[in-house]
Amino acid sequence: MINTTVWNRLRYTVYAPVYDLVATRAFRKPRRKALAQIDWEPGMRVLLVGAGTGLDLPYLPRELEVHLTDLTPAMVKRARERAEHAQRDVVCRVMDATQLDYPDEHFDVVIMHLILAVMPNPERGLAETHRVLRSGGQLCVMDKFQPDTHPAGPSRRALNALTSLIATDITRQATPLLQQAGFNIRRDEPVLMNGLFRALLAAK
Repeated sequence: MINTTVWNRLRYTVYAPVYDLVATRAFRKPRRKALAQIDWEPGMRVLLVGAGTGLDLPYLPRELEVHLTDLTPAMVKRARERAEHAQRDVVCRVMDATQLDYPDEHFDVVIMHLILAVMPNPERGLAETHRVLRSGGQLCVMDKFQPDTHPAGPSRRALNALTSLIATDITRQATPLLQQAGFNIRRDEPVLMNGLFRALLAAK
């Protein structure tokens, strides 16, 4: 299987220098819409999983305790620089989303933007998210998903062999993934490309 943790770390190390050029403008509005769904309160402890170069940071309230993780050291380095430039106190760590080095029920909010369609095993990633999120905590997801009403057909699955290698899986369905991990979906909003990208807010 090509889509592995090692391959993801390698390719995102290559993508890191140009990632912001591609992702900043394209996902500015989707990020803001997704984060606006969260019921924010001062002092919340927040975890950004697979946060890349930290492009979500400008849209987070300041009165939070923020932790940021990514699989790729080059991405985390850029995220740390972004946080420092913005004068934000953010804990930035290299970490595998399927093996989060945090205690059970440690966070009030977990944010997973543009990671579930990239991970080799999103089920394990969501299981870890569920573990570190407190009871009643909020999960914010923004990503590309196959419609929940029907699974991907043969042609889409064939194309997915290529897209998974260079970018992302295009066959995953949001609702089954989140529900199987034990989350209750509260909000589900299309945010880009006629609903290909969706923002979902779920609760533990």
